[in-house]
Amino acid sequence: MPVIKHNPEKMYPQYKNYSHAIEVGNSSRLLIISGLNGYLPDGKSMPETFEEQGEIIWKYMGMILESANMGYQNLISIRTYLAGPEFDEANVVLRRKYLGGHQPALTVVCCQLLDPRWKLEVEAMAAE
Repeated sequence: MPVIKHNPEKMYPQYKNYSHAIEVGNSSRLLIISGLNGYLPDGKSMPETFEEQGEIIWKYMGMILESANMGYQNLISIRTYLAGPEFDEANVVLRRKYLGGHQPALTVVCCQLLDPRWKLEVEAMAAE
């Protein structure tokens, strides 16, 4: 997949598991993944902790990527919505677990989420 990372040296250094921008060549497939949350397969219940919700979300993302014959290494952009800044460190731990050294474009936003039980929501784009 023709992917080019853009991390200009004159900018501030990129964060962990992050690229300032990702360019995808014109012969690629693009997969856009809607915001995922920590619901269990019944669609009604979810665990209470950030870590458990995050694990569910990253596993669901893996399932979606696999259904498109892709993997976590195909992620080019991730947008994470956190219910509060206190979840940032745990969010980085999860991201590193699933991405290893992979560095997609990344944004993290703290905001009120639609359901007060949600601790995070993650949307992404992948390309091949």
